[in-house]
Amino acid sequence: MKPFAIAGLQLDLKPNGNFDLVVKKIRTTLVRYPWVQMVVLSELAICGAGTGTAEPMPSATEGKLAALAKELGIWLVTGSLYEKDGDDVYNTASVINPAGEVVTRYRKMYPFYPYEVGVAAGTDICVFDVPDVGRFGLSICYDMWFPETSRAMVLEGAEVIIHPTLTNTADRDVECTMVRATAAQQQCYVVDVNGAGEQAYGRSVIAGPDGEVIHAASDDEEIIVVELDLDRVTRSRERGVLGLGQPLKSFRDAAHTFPDPQASKALKALGPLEVPTRHR
Repeated sequence: MKPFAIAGLQLDLKPNGNFDLVVKKIRTTLVRYPWVQMVVLSELAICGAGTGTAEPMPSATEGKLAALAKELGIWLVTGSLYEKDGDDVYNTASVINPAGEVVTRYRKMYPFYPYEVGVAAGTDICVFDVPDVGRFGLSICYDMWFPETSRAMVLEGAEVIIHPTLTNTADRDVECTMVRATAAQQQCYVVDVNGAGEQAYGRSVIAGPDGEVIHAASDDEEIIVVELDLDRVTRSRERGVLGLGQPLKSFRDAAHTFPDPQASKALKALGPLEVPTRHR
């Protein structure tokens, strides 16, 4: 068994200005569960969805979170913050290690267009190593709707996908289904943490490499604490999901390739990416 303890913080959040609340809840979590090794926040938990809070990185907010991670001796996934880079704004998650070092940053590759206005798309997947534990991948919210992102992380060795999200719309039920499907298809853990309160609808989900739901949260505030066993990922990938299908091996061994989506006449015929209107 290769255990790793993660706390997902599905917090009762206001639309913005949640820094002090988040710090308080992280501290409370570590008092109650001192054995937790990583804390994961929901997407934009601190700043909310307004891009006016964007800061160049490293930022003052990120620095304060890094100091907290060092003080508590934990891995901290910041959910995400808006990052200002020249004329562009990115939805960016930072991964901070127990020494208070930012080991990587990830820019959301698929902003929720056409609704997430003014946010640029990142271009690279994100994987990082937790020493003596395993390899983790990181994606944000709408990224999960594109299975190519999770497959790309797994091809780089990811055994756990950390997935902060911010959903306050009718498609949350669909996303909960996707968490389980992603875990089964990629034979890995998926840790999906949504906000609650005024920011989002909750219902965070953690799924395992056999497609099982380890925890399904309510729509209220909840501190979700789980201990993952990364040896189960290896076993699932070697023996198959529930001892049956072995999708990663089959994908590896296939002799075919897939078409370029940008060359697809069927996709081009769908028209522009725009907000639907009332009468169309």
